[in-house]
Amino acid sequence: MAKSRTSTRNPRILMVTPEITYLPAGMGNMANMLNAKAGGLADVSASLVSALFELGADVHVALPHYRRMFHVDVGRFINDELRVYKRVLPEDRIHLAQDRIFYYRDEVYSNHERDSRRLALAFQREVINNIIPRVNPDLIHCNDWMTGLVPAMARRLGIPSLFTIHNIHSQNLTLSEIEDSGIDAAEFWSELYFKNPPFNYESTRNANQVDMLVSGIFASHFVNTVSPEFLNEICQGRHEFVDQSTRTELVQKFTAQCASGILNAPDPSYNPRTDELIECKYNAEDHVSGKRANKMVFQERLGLTVDADAPLLFWPSRLDPVQKGCQLVADILYAIISDYWDKGLQVAVVANGPFQNVFRNIVRHHDFYDRVAVVEFDEGLSRLGYAASDFMLMPSRFEPCGLPQMVSAIYGNIPIVHDTGGLHDTIEHIDTTASTGNGIVFEHYDPGGLRWGIDRAMDFYALPKDERSATITRIMNESIERFNHTVTAAEYIKVYEKMLHRPLVKTH
Repeated sequence: MAKSRTSTRNPRILMVTPEITYLPAGMGNMANMLNAKAGGLADVSASLVSALFELGADVHVALPHYRRMFHVDVGRFINDELRVYKRVLPEDRIHLAQDRIFYYRDEVYSNHERDSRRLALAFQREVINNIIPRVNPDLIHCNDWMTGLVPAMARRLGIPSLFTIHNIHSQNLTLSEIEDSGIDAAEFWSELYFKNPPFNYESTRNANQVDMLVSGIFASHFVNTVSPEFLNEICQGRHEFVDQSTRTELVQKFTAQCASGILNAPDPSYNPRTDELIECKYNAEDHVSGKRANKMVFQERLGLTVDADAPLLFWPSRLDPVQKGCQLVADILYAIISDYWDKGLQVAVVANGPFQNVFRNIVRHHDFYDRVAVVEFDEGLSRLGYAASDFMLMPSRFEPCGLPQMVSAIYGNIPIVHDTGGLHDTIEHIDTTASTGNGIVFEHYDPGGLRWGIDRAMDFYALPKDERSATITRIMNESIERFNHTVTAAEYIKVYEKMLHRPLVKTH
């Protein structure tokens, strides 16, 4: 039987997330210690929780207790300090899932499938068995397949849940594996999504696998992806890598008006006015001098020809040839450097991945060492690259959201992007006459499409300096207002209030 929900207090929101970057100091006695990040989920979780807390909402967070990453002394478990950390105070809004599997980790996720499953099950066991009963939430917000069982339990309890898809990947487990981890799945097994139709509990338990991601979609009351266009693309069947069951359940939610896309936003530290990792801070009004100073330092560090007037293309994303379009760049790299040799065109790749060797072989074969640089990812160097370069390359085959294109626009670095997913939602083709657009957008995913985009970028670079500068000033100012966590949090709050049928904070 669903428990009765009270309307005499502000609705209580429980955010269930495996990663986060920061929390407001007033949320609990460990708020200033919690930082465990693997990707954009950590930033979105932190910004949303902070926005809710500042609004005065009754927001709580459940996350694994990564003691090593949280700088708790993992070697001394029985001491006064640890007792303070473990004590749950009435006013605490931070709820740490306790299991030894989390304590000694240096990273949020594992590269091994078995370990990933064990981490996800231990986290969900604590959330389902201990944290939900303790918090007694009015709404639960879950994130990705690692929390895919929670919406099923929430539905069993009569608690509305939101399931956010940051990454389309999933894992499959049997009910017996889930129950062996300490989760009583028999209580909510009928709310889960199985690879084959389940006839009854007994015949399903050992042989019929649960799809963790699709279960989250199936059982939740509302679903969102991290961009509107990526949701549309999945529902339209435009990506062959998306499992049919995932697509079917998302279409069901979308048709029922229970699905939407909400864009992520970059961390607030990505701002050239305040960025401590760049050589010369600047804003929209003085970006010309600021970017020239940063460019020359960046060129010198990478071994490129030091020339503040040389057009510079920057690649900041991981070198994933399946998603990110590395091969497109490799196919035209010789041609663009040769064709724009007299213009001094340069390319800088600050990113990790096996595709580094492909680029390095091209550089070695053509002796492009002073025109093309390929180096390992480094946070400081990447920040400097955003501040130094003129254009950013992001020719992704698909993109659930993407953050580099937003960061680039904020730094006055024009994105060159393929028209897909979150890139479609955030970048519009520049029209200097109409004073619209914030990047270069190409439609056809092939070397010719990217080459067209780079040619348009070089056309833009050839414009009179005043016209080019005015456009970049406009883009920087608009991007600061558009790509931020306040805007993202406001969209999530709208969904919460729609699901709850009442405001998050009572007004008097």
